[in-house]
Amino acid sequence: MATQLHRLLSLLFLPFILFHRGSSPPQPLHRHTITGDDLGLHPVVLLPGNTCSQLEARLTDAYVPPSPQCGAAKGNGQWFRLWKNATAMQDPELAPCLSDQLRLVYDPVARDFLNVPGVETRVLEFGSTRGFLSDMTNKDLCMGRLVEALEQAGYRDGETLFGAPFDFRQAPAAPGQPCRAFARFRRQLRALVEHASRKNGGKPVVVMSHSQGGYFALEFLNRSPLRWRRRYIKHYVMASTGPGGFLLAMQQLASNPSAALSFASGFTGLPSPKVFGPGTPLVVTRVRNYTAEDMPEFLEAIGLPTLAVTLYETRALPVKLNFRAPVVPTTCINGVGVPTMKELVYWDGNFSKSPEVVYADGDGLILLASTLALDTMIDDDPRQEHYKSIKLAGTSHAGVISDGEALERVVSEILGVQE
Repeated sequence: MATQLHRLLSLLFLPFILFHRGSSPPQPLHRHTITGDDLGLHPVVLLPGNTCSQLEARLTDAYVPPSPQCGAAKGNGQWFRLWKNATAMQDPELAPCLSDQLRLVYDPVARDFLNVPGVETRVLEFGSTRGFLSDMTNKDLCMGRLVEALEQAGYRDGETLFGAPFDFRQAPAAPGQPCRAFARFRRQLRALVEHASRKNGGKPVVVMSHSQGGYFALEFLNRSPLRWRRRYIKHYVMASTGPGGFLLAMQQLASNPSAALSFASGFTGLPSPKVFGPGTPLVVTRVRNYTAEDMPEFLEAIGLPTLAVTLYETRALPVKLNFRAPVVPTTCINGVGVPTMKELVYWDGNFSKSPEVVYADGDGLILLASTLALDTMIDDDPRQEHYKSIKLAGTSHAGVISDGEALERVVSEILGVQE
């Protein structure tokens, strides 16, 4: 049963398993001596990376548990910690309960990914950074060090510093496709940005995201009215996010195709044909190669059902192809100089086995080619008035917001845009 949970969660842990690769040990930050009042701080809203947000759940009478112990809290109206629930993850009797209550199901009538019937969920402490720092075991990965550094600079949670945790199981869907979770998140984030601005004398807000949070932030910005963006967004700082996706998403789907319909975010990281064209093989077998443009065929080859392939084509792919400039002042910060998956070789065509891997430059998760594509997709847009791309040598995907020197650069960008 623990294996079942591990397989279900494998798609959610993509950036996390990269944490110690190519990342130097965190270094103490030089303490800022200037106070927040002296700086005249603009409020900051942080969006964390994958699985950093904490989720609570409660079970209604409609819930059908896979075993009696999984329904112990059924109908009592009490909220309990669903994620991250370390106790349930480590208990062989509770692990299948967590697996069942955490997964999503695609409802063909609603045309949307929903919780399992009878399971209600909510994000913990939306508006506060405490919503993704309550699990301190991932302090380095989940913006803990960034929050500490900003607090040293004078920021205070709930006053000038805010958090926008999100349901990481979900993902923005293409316009026209129902996505209640992302629509709700957009409303919440818009209200939070406006609240942060009002609380700070009407100053526009600095939005800062890491990894998966960048996909949510960028879609939020691009789907907000331009007039609103220019009024409320001072600067957008996007760390460790590229428009091209990453090959680890392909490997994880190949090893666990059954999880493709358990999370809407399962396709978020797949490589984009907008970055990797028909001349760039990503998966190699004796019979044929697969490029980003061949993704539907690859998904079929690894055993995904027709419905999953259709959802990729109609919900996820259009979002990837529409990756574009947010038309607000933007700084992109990415690590480079770390071996990163460039090509997966399944020579005998057995996708259930571990592939041979060819590596190239990147941050351990995102290839340099994807980072460079930011310069084309954002900087080349004539509407984008300010754009800066920062590439941190020898810095991993997670190290951008945890390694000492990299973290100081991130903080300086957040503070520097306020001059």
